[in-house]
Amino acid sequence: MRVVGILMVLVGVMMSCDDRRVYEEYVDFEERYWLVNERPEFEFVITDPRLKYNIYSNVRNDVSYPWSRLFLTYHLQDSTGAALKKEMVTNYLFDGESGEPLGSSGLGDIYDHQFLLLKDYRFSKAGKYKMRFEQVMRTDTLEGMLAVGLRVEKVSVE
Repeated sequence: MRVVGILMVLVGVMMSCDDRRVYEEYVDFEERYWLVNERPEFEFVITDPRLKYNIYSNVRNDVSYPWSRLFLTYHLQDSTGAALKKEMVTNYLFDGESGEPLGSSGLGDIYDHQFLLLKDYRFSKAGKYKMRFEQVMRTDTLEGMLAVGLRVEKVSVE
């Protein structure tokens, strides 16, 4: 138990040293699957619209995920709910030929991925923004999905 506490403190210290990160959060799927009607939403604040930002989707899955790719649609909105960007993207979680898991290995059969959605994006004004994700696979229940998240980072540190 003591070792776990020390590890958590070290991870917290390492994450706090990330000067580029504006926002990073996850929504966990407790049952280890992502239902088609679950649409995780993330709200973040942009304070300096003069800067460029990179926006990423973070995905955590285990080896029971049955396909090599993940199809998802993201929706970026401003504080009034106006749509700024919407796009369906596909990313590989496993190598299409060998079936080997991609991403960085977490614990045992768990893998983390980070996919760039928007590069050098400029927000028109300071304020609150929302990003929503939808899984658009050909199944209502997407097995092997543990979490989905959002990361917003400054391209260059002030």
